[in-house]
Amino acid sequence: MIRISTIFIAICMVLVAASLGLVLHAVAGFNGTESAIVALTALTFLILYNAVSMRLRDRSDVGGQIADLSRGTADLARQVAEFGRRLAAIEGRVVSANSTNSDRIQAVLGEINELGGLVKQLAISVASHEDLIASAAAAPPAPSVRPHPEPAEQPALAERASLHARPVPVAPVKPPASVVAVEAAPSRSQPQLLAAVKNAVEENRLDIYLQPMVTLPQRKVRFYEAVTRLRDDKEQILAADDFISVAEAGGLIGKIDHMVMLRCVQVLRRLMVRNKDVGVFCNVSAATLGNPANFSQCLDFLEANRALAPSFILEFRQATFRQLGPIEIENLAALSQRGYRFSIDHVTDLRIEPRDLADRGVRFIKVPAALLLDPKQASTADIHPSDLSDLLGRFGIDLIAEKIEGERAVVDLLDYDVRFGQGFLFAPPRPLRPEGASATGGAPATKESGASNGSSNTVPMPGPAAEPPMRATGNAALARRAAGPG
Repeated sequence: MIRISTIFIAICMVLVAASLGLVLHAVAGFNGTESAIVALTALTFLILYNAVSMRLRDRSDVGGQIADLSRGTADLARQVAEFGRRLAAIEGRVVSANSTNSDRIQAVLGEINELGGLVKQLAISVASHEDLIASAAAAPPAPSVRPHPEPAEQPALAERASLHARPVPVAPVKPPASVVAVEAAPSRSQPQLLAAVKNAVEENRLDIYLQPMVTLPQRKVRFYEAVTRLRDDKEQILAADDFISVAEAGGLIGKIDHMVMLRCVQVLRRLMVRNKDVGVFCNVSAATLGNPANFSQCLDFLEANRALAPSFILEFRQATFRQLGPIEIENLAALSQRGYRFSIDHVTDLRIEPRDLADRGVRFIKVPAALLLDPKQASTADIHPSDLSDLLGRFGIDLIAEKIEGERAVVDLLDYDVRFGQGFLFAPPRPLRPEGASATGGAPATKESGASNGSSNTVPMPGPAAEPPMRATGNAALARRAAGPG
């Protein structure tokens, strides 16, 4: 775009050339043609002069700009060099820090691996010692061999033998009540067993035993399983495996399940007063799930206690889930919509579909420890037992190893990433303490104010006997056992 100064200069040059022509025509007496030629010559000279001067001026300006650009480039180069030096110093520090951290990590990993090897050796040594102690306790004591007595000792030995040959009166020893309670019930016919179960249900002789489920390896109580027992008119205990089939055949299982749910909810309410994170597993029969009348009664009760749904887990057998019909599926969906979660026990094989179970509301699966640690399962199951916990965890299902009876099983299950355990190693099923007495039959306990309605069927708070003693972690326990009593 032409600048205004350039236009002004051009106008001035034209005016100067025209003025020169007019002056020559008027003063010097040149004619019009000569005056015009002189004016054009002057104009051309002015144009050339202006162009040359502008070119020279532009050259000087470009030289100054080039000098400025050179100085700026030099400054930029110096700044880049400074930044490069600082970046090199920072990279050196980072590399040094990384090498130091890697050395520390390698040292810690080496110590952890060494400790792991020592713990495994300690566990193997403890297990071998336990096996030796068990075998020594099971073996009968060897009879002491004594050389033939001398003739001088024979009369004394004969007198001592005559004394030992006399009958010595022995006072009868009464077995403890706990031993009597767990003695096997005498064999009964089907009608007799059904009558005993019916009388026990009608007279409310139903007892709840609690067995804790602990976290591994901390062994902190996280859940309780409610185990049902019935007492006949002779105070003999009937286990669930003894009366479940008879109760289902006689149509009593629905009433039993409703009574068990009532007791479990009462126990859960009292447990949650002390610990909000505790949960209770309640077993439910397949017959109750498929019977519309019995299930409707249980559903109404569970609906009324919907606030306890996150901590109240309903437990079913694996065979029940494999034989679900349309009615059972609909009833499970109704329970799941109300927030209740399910557990599967009595697992006989590891052919498990976690996606289908998770879609139906299953959040726990209880597998016997012997089944998880059985080498044959690795070839017959769809997944290796060591990967089962991780697979179930992807679908929000926790694996619980049950029937744990030895420390060696705990060590092996920790390698399988099992988070929960249950078994006689931690605590056997124990009955709820009687109302007004401690769990061990000690001093009477104070009744709660809410139990002052005169009802004799209130479920008391399970005392300390219902919880296993505080245990150390698996490795610490093994080390302490190996070290012996202090």
